[in-house]
Amino acid sequence: MARVTPASSPADQAAALPAAVDALVRGELLAFPTETVYGLGARADDAAAVARIFAAKGRPSDHPLIVHVADAAGAEAFAAELPPSARRLMAAFWPGPLTVIVPRREGIGAEAAGGQDSVGLRCPSHPLALALLRAAAAAGVPGVAAPSANRFGRVSPTRAAHVADEFTALPGLIVLDGGDCAVGIESAIIDCTREPAVLLRPGALSAAHIEAVLQAPLGQRDGHSPRASGTLAAHYAPSATVRLMDTDTLRAALQSSAAATRPGDPVAVYCRSVLPAGAPGMLHRVMPSDPDAVAHELFGVLRDLDAARVGQIWVEQPPADPVWDGVRDRLQRAAAAAPDA
Repeated sequence: MARVTPASSPADQAAALPAAVDALVRGELLAFPTETVYGLGARADDAAAVARIFAAKGRPSDHPLIVHVADAAGAEAFAAELPPSARRLMAAFWPGPLTVIVPRREGIGAEAAGGQDSVGLRCPSHPLALALLRAAAAAGVPGVAAPSANRFGRVSPTRAAHVADEFTALPGLIVLDGGDCAVGIESAIIDCTREPAVLLRPGALSAAHIEAVLQAPLGQRDGHSPRASGTLAAHYAPSATVRLMDTDTLRAALQSSAAATRPGDPVAVYCRSVLPAGAPGMLHRVMPSDPDAVAHELFGVLRDLDAARVGQIWVEQPPADPVWDGVRDRLQRAAAAAPDA
């Protein structure tokens, strides 16, 4: 089993970081927390190390990874240039849950970028992640490629225990335990290789907040957009089938006698509405009314319900308000993995 190493307190960090940095220097894999989700990292300037990430996750090698750097200056190692839109966003949101895609510097990070001539860069705000990246940079590791620390297409991890459960086949993997992730869904991804910049994946930061910093509207994704992490139609899926329903459809399903009793195919429900009477035996988790609170708990709820061995998870569609875009995106991709989706 993976080695979960406590690293929340300053004393624990001081004890854990040397071995963690040494693993990165040697090209080994390492799991660590960010404010969004836990990442499975390797030094981004080492093709063999990056290949270990793809192999461990079962991830296609042309599906790009995000490179995590210690600060804006660290981005220079991987960027051929930092366009004005990227610089504005970095100044406003780094460290934080935002990834910028910029032209990639030739000769570095090609494998992490999935072979593209652009690269996604992020500086996380989790204090443990920042301490790790700074120590790694001082040891000669310019950046750490790190997708979410789960098998490809599955539910992202927001606790160290989630990572250990995912990678039982990697007994030597160090998992730095920095506690639960504060944000809970992955970073927003902005393509800054062209103007106007384009939102490729929503996150905790709203499009309106991003546009306010850019002082310009975001463009629309099209066939010229680079491939980006976490943007496949089906993603973030538990083993159970996720059904995303509007409020009326969910209420009708819950009230039907056929839905109330499903032998051999138990149902869990995650909704803001009150679970109607007449649905005994269903697992019920109340969805908070605040989008940030839902983002924080979403992947943990999906994992908990999956662990209860339900066959289906019925989820109430989030409100249409743009502040729910990040949560809605993850739920839609989780539901897209359903057999008849």
